[in-house]
Amino acid sequence: MVSWLGYGNSATVSIVLDDEETRTKVPVLLEDDGKEYQHLFYDGDNVSGKCVIKLKQEGKKLEHQGIKIEFLGQIEIYYDRGNHYEFVKLDKDLARPGDLTESCSFPFEFLKVVKQYESYTGRNVRLRYFLRVTISRRLVDIIHEKRADGAPTVELPRD
Repeated sequence: MVSWLGYGNSATVSIVLDDEETRTKVPVLLEDDGKEYQHLFYDGDNVSGKCVIKLKQEGKKLEHQGIKIEFLGQIEIYYDRGNHYEFVKLDKDLARPGDLTESCSFPFEFLKVVKQYESYTGRNVRLRYFLRVTISRRLVDIIHEKRADGAPTVELPRD
């Protein structure tokens, strides 16, 4: 019903990492006790790739107030869902306000990202790193997230 009135998502957003095929993946527990594999990033790694925006109807314009991508580190306490503590927030503007009339992609790069904590999912708390793309619109923003889990820095013994 919402899309019939013109308020639904008129585009799909995806994030493709540059080294997606070769980057190590680790199992991550989900809230419903399921498991999925996510890309692993270490402290100081570069996070780069492209944001792909596909219009559901080519030729129909999508008005927006700007497109941005953020790299976030966030702590979420399950019994207090409304409040999140963000300890890392990096952002880049991908496009100025205007109209999209065809599908497109925007490259992005965050250099030497500091990941001071290891990603963690427990019974009461979750610490995670993720990328968020936001297409700002008048009434309803289009938002897409992709996890980018962090691992602790490991010091190897010296010989």
